[in-house]
Amino acid sequence: MAQTMVNFRMDAELKRNMEMICKDMGLTPSAAYTLFAKKVTQERRIPFEITADPFYNTQNIERLKRAVSDIKAGRNMSEHDLIEADN
Repeated sequence: MAQTMVNFRMDAELKRNMEMICKDMGLTPSAAYTLFAKKVTQERRIPFEITADPFYNTQNIERLKRAVSDIKAGRNMSEHDLIEADN
């Protein structure tokens, strides 16, 4: 089967960590990416679950934007007592 070169960018630290972990498993990063590509091709899906952090949902982001806007405008900046946690 003919080989082809694939290039993509990633964070340098992520790349170093990937290389070290692959080495520990007896793989090259190239072999690991090839395994990933084969699995995607066989299953026609990403072979692991990808989820979004619920913190970044649309409603929460809008609420945070309103809160920041209120603070910048000097609204909703009331003082409150700190609550001591029981240990």
